Amino acid sequence: MKRAEHLKRAAKFAFVFFLAACTLFGDSPPADLENACSIVRQKPDWGRDLRRAERKWGVPVSVQMAIIWQESKFVARAKPPREYFFGIIPVGRVTSAYGYAQVIDGTWEEYRDANNRWIASRDDFGDATDFIGWYVDRSQRILGIRKSNVRDNYLAYHEGHAGYRRGNHRSKQWLIRVANDLVERERRYARQLRKCG
Repeated sequence: MKRAEHLKRAAKFAFVFFLAACTLFGDSPPADLENACSIVRQKPDWGRDLRRAERKWGVPVSVQMAIIWQESKFVARAKPPREYFFGIIPVGRVTSAYGYAQVIDGTWEEYRDANNRWIASRDDFGDATDFIGWYVDRSQRILGIRKSNVRDNYLAYHEGHAGYRRGNHRSKQWLIRVANDLVERERRYARQLRKCG
């Protein structure tokens, strides 16, 4: 009898620990990142967040999703790779980029200040989609890039507005390829979203 009671307590503890771990470590990415409908079916809150940012900033859901796919593959606490001293001693990260949208510290602070969003977090999906909407909206105002133009919006996103204006991306063929590939992903997401509503 006591053994059964101990097993029951252990099972309850394991369940509580599992729930706490899920809360602490956040959402895992969706199973099928190639299908926009599957993503929003698996993560209905994300669908609401994406549509909210689209209504607020005018940035298509498919553009937001393509940028998040490229930046983090929908991983909440994504970080850039570490740098190593002598190839073995970790000394930090390449940049301070973090979260779904891979936003660097300074740009995130600028976003929070501009929008009075002091508790916004880069590993919160809704905050990440709002950030992308805000940034793309600024790209249109500052650089004249249409909000539906994922290629140039991604280049401005990656290089910053000043870097894009200077044409920094033109000397980075790998980045041009990434941005060009993102056009097809955004189109695929848009087609899929039209079908699933």
